[in-house]
Amino acid sequence: MRTMRSWSLLAMLTAASICGQTPDDVKFDTPRVRVLVATEQPHHPSALHEHKMNRVLIYLGAGQITLTAPTGKVATLKSKAGDVVWSPAGGPHVSENTTDHSFQVVEIELKGKPRQPPAPTSELDPLKVDPKHYTLELENDQVRVLRVRYGPREKGVLHEHTMDHLVVYLTDQARGKAGEVRLDGVMTHTEENPLDHPVERLAIDLK
Repeated sequence: MRTMRSWSLLAMLTAASICGQTPDDVKFDTPRVRVLVATEQPHHPSALHEHKMNRVLIYLGAGQITLTAPTGKVATLKSKAGDVVWSPAGGPHVSENTTDHSFQVVEIELKGKPRQPPAPTSELDPLKVDPKHYTLELENDQVRVLRVRYGPREKGVLHEHTMDHLVVYLTDQARGKAGEVRLDGVMTHTEENPLDHPVERLAIDLK
């Protein structure tokens, strides 16, 4: 399991902002979650802003961001394509992509508290029944993020999703292109990669 990444220089700096000059592409906006794809243009500092909700950030490309607090304190955050970052709500800051290329980030804003009672556990949980293809990326009281990898022509086993979940495609595959986002509900199913190349995606359970 990969260690969950977070930054704690200041509460405001832990909100890894991706707010460049290109308008954000909102994919979903429901009572529970807002999902957008943000394009960070190089060397274009954002306006001073803050993030009032906890977020999951999924980097679709490698990048480097500087976060500058109103006090002048600066933090530098480096990420590579496919990284998953937990970004707690935080105070005002300015962000800037300090590389010479643009990159995109999927921002998942979590609007509310986890549902009560929690979703039931399942003996067909994919982490239990299919650890070859499903690994745990991070988990807390709001989300569980699973990394899903299938080799060429590989088949999975029957498994169950007991929560609404987002799917973020990191590579082109049968059901979606790299960078696309899908919102799915509770389901029990099997999966297969029908392609001649490996595929990778992320499944974000909304607790």
